[in-house]
Amino acid sequence: MFKNRILFLFTLLFIGNTINAQETTLEKGKEYILAGVEVTGKVSFNEQTVITFTGLEMGSKIRVPGEEISLAISKLWKLGLFNDVNFYVKKIEGESIFLELELYELPKLNEVKIKGVKKGKREDIIKETELTKGKVVNDNLVTNTKNYIENKYKKDGYFNAKATINTLADSTDTKVDMVIFVDKGKKVKIKKINFIGNEQIIDRKLKRTFKNTKEKKIYRLFKSSKFIKDKYKEDLTALVTKYKEKGYRDARIVSESVVYNKEKNNINIDINLEEGRKYYFGDIRFLGNTVYSDQVLNSILGIKKGEIYNGVLLQKRIADNSAPDSEDIANLYQNNGYLWSSINPVEVKTENDTIDFEIRITEGPVAYLNNVTVKGNDKTNDKVIYRELRTRPGEKWNKEQVIRSVRELGQLGFFDAEAIRPEPVNMDPAAGTVDLDWTVVEKGSSQVELQGGYGAGGFIGTLGLSFNNFSLKNIFNKKAYQPLPMGDGQKMALRLQGSQSFQVYSLSFTEPWLGGKKPISFFTSLSHSKQFLYDYQSRDVTRDKSFNISTITVGYGKRLKVPDDYFQLSNSVSFSYYDLNNYNTGLFTFGNGASRNLAFNTSLTRDSRGLDPVFPDRGSTFSVSAKFTLPYSLFNGVDYAGLKDKEEYKLKYNTNSGLFVQANANNLFPVNGDYLVQVSSSPAVFEKADSYIGAVADQAKVDQERFKWLEFYKIKFSGDWYTKVYKKFVLRTRAEFGFLGAYNSDRGIVPFERFYVGGEGLANYSLDGREVIQLRGYPNNSLSSSNGGTVYNKYSMELRYPITMKQTAKIYALSFVEAGSAFDNFKKFDPFKMQRSAGFGLRVFMPAFGLLGFDFAHGFDPIPGGTVKSGWQPHFIIGQQF
Repeated sequence: MFKNRILFLFTLLFIGNTINAQETTLEKGKEYILAGVEVTGKVSFNEQTVITFTGLEMGSKIRVPGEEISLAISKLWKLGLFNDVNFYVKKIEGESIFLELELYELPKLNEVKIKGVKKGKREDIIKETELTKGKVVNDNLVTNTKNYIENKYKKDGYFNAKATINTLADSTDTKVDMVIFVDKGKKVKIKKINFIGNEQIIDRKLKRTFKNTKEKKIYRLFKSSKFIKDKYKEDLTALVTKYKEKGYRDARIVSESVVYNKEKNNINIDINLEEGRKYYFGDIRFLGNTVYSDQVLNSILGIKKGEIYNGVLLQKRIADNSAPDSEDIANLYQNNGYLWSSINPVEVKTENDTIDFEIRITEGPVAYLNNVTVKGNDKTNDKVIYRELRTRPGEKWNKEQVIRSVRELGQLGFFDAEAIRPEPVNMDPAAGTVDLDWTVVEKGSSQVELQGGYGAGGFIGTLGLSFNNFSLKNIFNKKAYQPLPMGDGQKMALRLQGSQSFQVYSLSFTEPWLGGKKPISFFTSLSHSKQFLYDYQSRDVTRDKSFNISTITVGYGKRLKVPDDYFQLSNSVSFSYYDLNNYNTGLFTFGNGASRNLAFNTSLTRDSRGLDPVFPDRGSTFSVSAKFTLPYSLFNGVDYAGLKDKEEYKLKYNTNSGLFVQANANNLFPVNGDYLVQVSSSPAVFEKADSYIGAVADQAKVDQERFKWLEFYKIKFSGDWYTKVYKKFVLRTRAEFGFLGAYNSDRGIVPFERFYVGGEGLANYSLDGREVIQLRGYPNNSLSSSNGGTVYNKYSMELRYPITMKQTAKIYALSFVEAGSAFDNFKKFDPFKMQRSAGFGLRVFMPAFGLLGFDFAHGFDPIPGGTVKSGWQPHFIIGQQF
């Protein structure tokens, strides 16, 4: 061993480090056998790991100094773990050499403290900059963190934001605490935007093109006047585009400047423009087109000679990149197999103010789909996906059908609509073939509804299970339960609801592709409900007085091809049995007996909404439906006119107070063997009614005959339109109408199937077939009479904005205005007499729980019979898609 070390220095050409060696008989350029490497300094890795990092192998030949040592140092530096690397010659024994590797490891991050911002923002910064405990702290990390924080606040309008970062090492120098001081400064507002050189377009119109860069104004509420550099650059581009749309092809920005006034903390923007002359379209010729004639292409282009030049419009008519399904020339070719086609407009002549164009088309060969594959579906069976695809092997390439397939897969609800990706691969123009790979990302398609609330005089509990990708054929296959058999695209739902006064049980099943070959759906449902008589004053439940409803529905649906394949026709037959056991309420005038409802239901729907069913941003959906029973009064031989005379028999009771009432089963009460008739509800007044029992009993018999089989027809219409109005903002417009009618006016309209308008639109515990119509800003069911309306109409407009559309949770905010009303009969129907409201809300969709939301709405009108407007009303939304 050498006791005296002599430092040997040499320079590495590509990193400028040094090697320290002992003063020894080291021969320059001589090869030695590496016998050992000792690791010293401050390092947390074990010695063998460090030697592995260097790439040096014991027993190999090396030169000192030489390429092997230089390469080892380079590898260590590239790890980014050390701030000092030194090699020493420890000793030489014959042909063997022993080295010492001295390393000083970079410190690790221990704790991060951020000052100058709120607590919530601190957590965001740490997360966004990935300042995790144990991360290596180097100059690069400090610089990147500083730049990120400053740019983050500059984007929010803090033009002078500064970040200062200090690192404090512990006693071992192996860990450091990072202290970040953030000085946001004040938001910098834009005082004035000055345009210089504009003569053809006035300042006011030019400022409108600046969507994100606005002057500070008192009246500006929804758009701030902060300066964001990136957005400002986008607005400059939009400014030039505006000129090009007006015919000024040569318009350009000569210079622009942003001047900051430190004293007033605002900026002025000066933009110097050169407009150039105004141009017009001249001759437009098509070259290379053999598939489509000039006449066809001109009809799509829609630009005539002599029109003002508009470069933006020209490009959109050729290929509109902002709308993949737009009607343009590129899509005309793409939708008919010409995958490799290209269309390029070329200016061929400019004379005075007129520009002639040649639109040069390279059609290429027709592409046919060869292989179509799907990946990413771990639960959903391939057949469920393939049957929805409109891109099949052997067919011509069709971009329109690719886009339609994306929509159909998104509408299934099994996949994240934003993550469905079709990718053409293995494109072979010579053979005219292309493969299409579909990538999907599955999401939770089953939903659980577990909720509690107060209603019907007590606590209401609900348990709902919805399996939207069920597999009935595997129901007896134990291996398929994960936790339930899934993957065949079927839907099964189970719902249980109950309180002390009622119980509801329902089960439904849908097979969307009956037989697996055609889009013909089969669906069926069973439900049973039991309602006990409930006294709202005493809160007592009488269980020997009940009203039961049992319903079965069987139906099918078929996707149509005419007028187009967005249409679907559904037909079903339903049967309901209503059993009343000593149950005297407002449903019927008899308390004992039964009624039956056999109805045929048909509906025609068209659904062309956008890709995401939770947040569609375009398209529409409308539905026309009808429900009919048999016209029993035509063939059952009953004289309903005669029955009606008995029904309208005026049974008046003259009390001491001079009140007159018509006694019926609704206001007749048995008490201690006698019957009392209620002559006043507020306060409640009852009088003895012994002499009228016979007439009331006759009335009950009449109504039992009238409603033995329900006879009615019901017509409904609803329409939704979705329009993207500005960037991410989507306007939803909706109209609704419903009418319940009778075939025989003598028989009258049934007390079931009526419309109850008002509130959040949740049916809750209703058992009488009613339809609850949402109209926010008013209490539940408050806009209909106590027996429900037979006709209603409603109109609404809703502006939506997506906050996040991630797979785990989709959240959007909304504001709305709506109006509607219900009427007891068609004679009273007035489409302009409506209760109005407006408000705002939030929706959260989670795959496991469905849609949740909250609305806060203001009713501008009083409820019927009232004199004071409804005012502000909160509404909680559960499981509804609107």
